[in-house]
Order: sequence, then structure tokens, then C-alpha cells
Amino acid sequence: SSSSSSSSSSSSDSQPLAKVVFSLDPLKPDDPSLHQFTMEVAGLETERIPKSYSLNMFKDFVPMCVFSESSQGSVAMEGKVEHKFDMKPHEENIEEYGRLCRERTNKSMIKSRQIQVIDNDSGVHMRPMPGMVGLISSNPKDKKKTIPVKQSDVKRTRRDRGELEDIMFKLFERQPNWTLKQLVQETDQPAQFLKEILNELCVYNKRGANQGTYELKPEYKKSAEDTAAE
Repeated sequence: SSSSSSSSSSSSDSQPLAKVVFSLDPLKPDDPSLHQFTMEVAGLETERIPKSYSLNMFKDFVPMCVFSESSQGSVAMEGKVEHKFDMKPHEENIEEYGRLCRERTNKSMIKSRQIQVIDNDSGVHMRPMPGMVGLISSNPKDKKKTIPVKQSDVKRTRRDRGELEDIMFKLFERQPNWTLKQLVQETDQPAQFLKEILNELCVYNKRGANQGTYELKPEYKKSAEDTAAE
């Protein structure tokens, strides 16, 4: 094999990529269990990639032939694949290879996105507005046709439950009756979340002068009055 390597290197200006070394026991040259294959990669003096590898031969591999076809349609056999190997870094390089794999994993987990803090902005203009998607045109003539988004369509973020209850008590101190729409505007909370709080704290007036409004339950009214008196 050494003679074929030297002839190939002399016929070509390019350097060989690797060298495969086949070792055997001179006393038992025909015993395949004693055959060992190693590979030395060339041209990696400045790289951290392992240079030495152990090659484990597959025993159940079916030999294959490699063919090529020209643009004119002629077929030719380029070579024959008789063995298949599983390649792994040699024991002396396994620690360095493990370190390299960990570094690659850590680099892949680093997020390339950055967060920039915007000063003097309450975040109202940065809330997602689903109704605006696809409505803004690059054509100046179409800009006047943009459909405005209703305030009710803006996604609202839930407050802490205890904090919202305190806000509700203060609102009912200001006036005794509120509609759901008014409370949504005052608290800027999702209507469904407000209903959960209202069902616990208030009664809903289905008829009478205050029809369609909420007011505090009697026990909470007394508590609010006592707090105001103090």
C-alpha cells in the first residue's frame, strides 16, 4: 500500500487527505479478529480536530461497485467498495474531542438576538394588534384605506388578582354602579377575567333603575364603608 500511495502522490500535486494503517499479527495473519485499522488525518496541524482515528470494520457489509455516467450517456465503473468502517477518535484524542463537542454545543445554544431597552415608553404602542396584519400597503394611494383597529381588540395583560380586587374596591367607592364595559375601560383588563372577579365581589342588576350594572355585595359594601370611615 505504501508504494501505491507514493505513486499517487507523485502523479498529483495535491497532498493526501489521510493515511490508513493496517496492523496484523505475523503469527496469525489470517485471523480477522486480530486485524486493526487506524487512520491518520493530514493537514490539521493548526486545527483542534482529532488526527488519529480507530476504524472498526463492519462484518455484514455487502461489497458494492461505484459507477459514473457521462453527459453522453456512457457508463463506466470507477471502483469497488469492499469494506465499510465505523470511525471514532483514537483513545489519545478522545478527551480533546469531547471538549470540542461541548464547545460546539455551547455555541449552538447562544442566542444571537439582542434585547434593547426603550426609554420613556409605556409599551402601549408595542402591543400586538392582530387586526393590522396585512392591512398596511406599500402603495401611498392605499395608505388611506387602512382599517383602524378597535381598542377592544388590543390584547390585555392580566393583573395580579389581589391588586385587581383593590382597584375594584376603589372604583366602587367612587360610584356604586358600573357596567362591564366601563370596568374594562377603567382597569384595562380582559372582560372574561373581570367577570370572574365581579362574580365573587358583586351582584348583577338584571332589572330596575340600575339594570345591566354591577354593584358590591352587601358584605363588601359594609367593609368598604368602614374602610372609608377610618
